[in-house]
Amino acid sequence: MPANSHDEQMGAYTEAVKSGLYAKQSGLTGKYDNVRRYWEDETTRANLRPYLHNLIKHQRYRMERLHILDLGCGSADGYELLKGVRQQDPSLQQVEIDLISAEVLGRYKGIDLNEDLLDQARGIYGNNPKMIFEQGDFCTGLELSKEENYDLYFTSFGTCSHHNDDETFVEMMAKIAENTLNYSIVTCDWLGRWSYEWQSLWTNDLDEFKNMDYVVSYIYEKEERERRRDELQHLTLRLMSRGEAEKLIQKASQRAGIEITPLRWFDRSIFTGRHMDTGDYNHYAQPMRRAVNSLHESGLRTDFDSLVIDYMPKQEFDFLNDYFNRVQMCWNRLVNYTAGLVRCYDPSKRSYTGAVPDIPASYPRPLRKMMEHIRLVVENVGWMESGLPRENIIEPQLGYSLRNLVSSLQDGQGCAHGLVGIFKIDKT
Repeated sequence: MPANSHDEQMGAYTEAVKSGLYAKQSGLTGKYDNVRRYWEDETTRANLRPYLHNLIKHQRYRMERLHILDLGCGSADGYELLKGVRQQDPSLQQVEIDLISAEVLGRYKGIDLNEDLLDQARGIYGNNPKMIFEQGDFCTGLELSKEENYDLYFTSFGTCSHHNDDETFVEMMAKIAENTLNYSIVTCDWLGRWSYEWQSLWTNDLDEFKNMDYVVSYIYEKEERERRRDELQHLTLRLMSRGEAEKLIQKASQRAGIEITPLRWFDRSIFTGRHMDTGDYNHYAQPMRRAVNSLHESGLRTDFDSLVIDYMPKQEFDFLNDYFNRVQMCWNRLVNYTAGLVRCYDPSKRSYTGAVPDIPASYPRPLRKMMEHIRLVVENVGWMESGLPRENIIEPQLGYSLRNLVSSLQDGQGCAHGLVGIFKIDKT
């Protein structure tokens, strides 16, 4: 399918806004579902936190406030994600735990091509004089004046995949490097090349599928999705692996004559990306996102069997099959262990009625740690008679444990819905 222009692709976002499913909401469905809020945003925050902390410390030393440029800001999603970054391990007694406080923030500028999303952002934050929203296409050139310097250049949720031509991304990164006054942090967010969601697009010839035909079908329930199939808008988005991204960053550094240093790579949403539930690109995909959403839904009891993954390998991709099998085995062990604990714990006696499932020493340390965490949760809240302890305490904790487990097992190679790189530019 030929690549659409960026103006044409923006119609997909306009349709999503008009549907009402891009509204600020949470739960089992929609853009702001539970996985988005409790898994994806929090994973990005956790990985960005130490570098954002150092950046703020650097600015305070220079007696300067933080200036942020959000590329592909949408309806201010990037701002909300950044505002949610907390201090590391705050004590129970602390009240102010946000890293980016009102005192820290000097200016936030959001750029997006879609005017509907920008209007939504202005409707929420338009009264804040520190926040500016402008229409612009960073894929055709990043317009920055010499006086317009930023300390954090931020992208989120596949924004960099809008660069269908690698040359435009290299130009953007070189421009950012040249425009950095002293020190800046840059986050780049792509669609991961090796996500299980689009296993049908895996290829050993990386030039074969540089860009994918991405259908914004996940915002609808299955029946409506199928009914609207011919009406859905398509995006042409770049798939990216770490190796490919590293080459582009190196090329941008050489073009600008300024070192762009990688700080961290991480994969986000392994087995829980949007298209796990649609199966549009992998008919073996299970609706794992809906199952995880259920874990975090207040008052809703989840069938643990719906969380068990059955990974289907693809021939000639042993390195990926080995990785996904390992993640799957650890994931399923944690789910089954939790189910076993719940089955044999007697709330009335505040004890187990049978043998407690063991935690073999041969298991990977991240798995053993999460299993021990879940055991303590069940033992300490399973006896509660009010507040639906399974639905509102045990299940959400299983969700957080699965999230932490997968984050510990990821390698930042592009094996998830999102591949994120964090970089620094240091001229001091």
